Amino acid sequence: MTTKNKQPPGKTAATLAVHGGEDRTRAQHALTEPIVQTATYSFPDTRALTDYMEGKVTREEYGRYGNPTVRAVEQKLAALEGTEEAVAFGSGMAAMTTAILALTKAGAHVVLFNDCYRRTRQFVTKVLERFGVASTLVPPGDVDALAKALRPETRLVVSEAPTNPYQSVVDLRRLAKLCGERNIKTLIDATFATPVNMKAAAHGIDLVVHSGTKYLSGHNDVLAGFVAGPAHLVSLLRELRDVTGGILDPHAAYLVLRGMKTLAVRVKQQNASALALAKALEAHPRVRKVWYPGLPSHPHHAVARELMTGFGGIVTFAVKGKLDDVSRFVDACRIPRIAPSLGGVESLIEQPALMSYFELSTEQREAVGITDDLVRYAVGLEDPDELISDTLAALDATA
Repeated sequence: MTTKNKQPPGKTAATLAVHGGEDRTRAQHALTEPIVQTATYSFPDTRALTDYMEGKVTREEYGRYGNPTVRAVEQKLAALEGTEEAVAFGSGMAAMTTAILALTKAGAHVVLFNDCYRRTRQFVTKVLERFGVASTLVPPGDVDALAKALRPETRLVVSEAPTNPYQSVVDLRRLAKLCGERNIKTLIDATFATPVNMKAAAHGIDLVVHSGTKYLSGHNDVLAGFVAGPAHLVSLLRELRDVTGGILDPHAAYLVLRGMKTLAVRVKQQNASALALAKALEAHPRVRKVWYPGLPSHPHHAVARELMTGFGGIVTFAVKGKLDDVSRFVDACRIPRIAPSLGGVESLIEQPALMSYFELSTEQREAVGITDDLVRYAVGLEDPDELISDTLAALDATA
């Protein structure tokens, strides 16, 4: 395949989502990317094998080391993020844990913002601790506190942008400058933002993680994870993935690739619908508080406006009342489904206290910032006016 054949035909997210990173000529003249459903690859003779082993030809050898369908979705994400490379994994957590493992070793120190995804915190503070990696948690989005937490042995800073569920948005430019001056790598989970709303690498971030399960695939039907960044760092992750085996299978890669074709239009609609819902909720007397970076009331609204072109499809809010009162409201909503996850075409609603933090007591949940009155609404592609009417009616009916 020629270099010209691989050049993206445009620069906008909408065009790159459809065409970015793709080879224009495919096997059997297929318009869509074929699913190469094979575990291993054969060689016509020993000369061809020797040429491959000596690095004279680029091709696949074994499924754990690569697959054409998987490579296609990696190239598309790299094109969307504006990075040299991207590497795919079997889940978002596989992507995150592999990236952290690749960048740390015994004696290293990692800094996390304390509103990172709980499983990421658990991996760093519990699992890595057993292997001699220390860690420090700092308040959400507080770059000044982060600077004070850095040590000579600090090797990595981990955050999300925006975070879950309060949607803190750290100033990526300040973060990148601070860490870059100290040769500390930065790892940002940009799942909530998507490459449509924010390109973290353009602000100096080293590695960008996505749970492909969410907005990239967009249909709640596949698990996948990705890390995008410069070739010399991504190659470290790819080599480690070859050892640990957390690969993405070709059929799942095809589903993500198909979903990414409509990423830009889906995210644009979810941005608009979520902002409208957030405004309506903020004006309702039964709502104690709304956290949405597109609202001026959000503490990181100014930073979000500078870094993001849209504010995402997640609206977090607190309903006045106790845990059972909030449950009655959730049950009264007729359109969203009660389920974890986000980013799909269906709207989803959940109480974090009953979903992700069920095993903790009220006091333990509050210690990590999760109150019993909290609701997370992942906006889908339903009619926004109907979503708002349904939500407000549920609030009124359970007052």
